[in-house]
Amino acid sequence: MLDPQTIRERIKLIENKRESLLRLLEQPDLGTLRIDVNQALEEIDDLIDEFKRTFPESELN
Repeated sequence: MLDPQTIRERIKLIENKRESLLRLLEQPDLGTLRIDVNQALEEIDDLIDEFKRTFPESELN
């Protein structure tokens, strides 16, 4: 079982990767890859939202 600190660290990594995808989305020559990047962002956002609903911040302290 994961401890609260490990869970927080993993979610933080996912949030950082999301920022990388946002920067990638700014590239003008992305072409059809833009669809995949948008899909990845949506899925990351869903994962983070679900995590926050399941584990409110107060439960991880």
